[in-house]
Amino acid sequence: MNPSAPGWILKHKPLITKWLLANQPGADDFYTQLVKTGFIYGVSVSTCVYKNHEPLKWDETERAKINLFDALFFTYHSKYNNTNLFFKEVNTFYTLLNSQEKSYFSGFIKAKQTAADLEKIIQNRLQTNEALLQRNFSNLITNALLFLDVVVFEWYLDHKTEDVKAYAAQFEALLMQLIWMALNQKQQKDNYDKLLLKLFEKSLRYNSNLDKTITDLDKLELTPYTTLFARRYILDLAALAVWDDLKMDSNELEFLEELGSKLNFETQVTQNAISCVQEFIVSNRNEISYLNYSNPVKHFYNQTSKTVRTLIIRNKKRLLLELSGSKDLVILLGYSTVRDLSKAEKKRVKTQLLDICKSVPSLAIFMLPGGGVLLPLLIKFIPELLPSAFNENRTEEEDI
Repeated sequence: MNPSAPGWILKHKPLITKWLLANQPGADDFYTQLVKTGFIYGVSVSTCVYKNHEPLKWDETERAKINLFDALFFTYHSKYNNTNLFFKEVNTFYTLLNSQEKSYFSGFIKAKQTAADLEKIIQNRLQTNEALLQRNFSNLITNALLFLDVVVFEWYLDHKTEDVKAYAAQFEALLMQLIWMALNQKQQKDNYDKLLLKLFEKSLRYNSNLDKTITDLDKLELTPYTTLFARRYILDLAALAVWDDLKMDSNELEFLEELGSKLNFETQVTQNAISCVQEFIVSNRNEISYLNYSNPVKHFYNQTSKTVRTLIIRNKKRLLLELSGSKDLVILLGYSTVRDLSKAEKKRVKTQLLDICKSVPSLAIFMLPGGGVLLPLLIKFIPELLPSAFNENRTEEEDI
């Protein structure tokens, strides 16, 4: 069975059905199995059914497809104890989520009622063949949002209303707010923690729902989320966020314990959520390149710097041509090598650089959501392109 080839769902469905009948997992047991696969954390290293006995050597995306399907399938199966109308219901569900062009799940095909259509939906949901800087800049954390589909599908099956998109937006807004709050719990934030916060803020799909004045969990509305799936997912994403640097300080621990209490979990459940994140990261660091660094955010920053520099070098002639027509920008960039620019000067540099980026197709990435965060990298590397006299005041430490 190949999750990248058409027809994989119908080949896999009898196996997940057999697994469910043999194991009879409850919601808590099944969710725990998904945690162990890494699916909840956005990095599927295995699957519930196949574990270490994959018929082919699947990649992470293929495993994620299977895990997403299995979670949707389990949700329907556990409610009705059969799957007769599963494809009809799940496709209707995704159709409602895609009812408007700019929905959270925009890009999905118009769903029908077959396994083949669900394959296309899942494929679009996990589309990852874009270049790094062309993706949404919150990929550091939003890959873990795949389980949001499952929580919303569970709600849809209980309510059968067309308000499913509103619920999805509301739930995502809560998750985003909690993750943002979790990231801010760190007692000492280094440059990379600050970068992650900026990347996150610039990448939200529902920017208006992120209120940076909220610092107290009492101000969050958690009561609508009563199912086990929703509550454990909320807790696990918060735990994942605070482990971005592979350590936890007292503020972060207190935050998670308070959140667990407000979600009506025993202390042991919160402790398990914390230990499971740590165990997963430690156990899989050798298998997942993203985890092979003491600070994944630093790795992301360094890799992004290299990518930006490569783009600048490849477009050197076009950039120099554009810069030659903007003397004010060149002067300000010169000033930036010897002193900090004023707020007004920084604004002028940003405006003029974005105008140049519009005229150079390869630099359009800086116009994408979150792209503005990377402009300092562009400013850092541009002086290398200019005549040596421009750089005569730079110290060796500033050289790249």
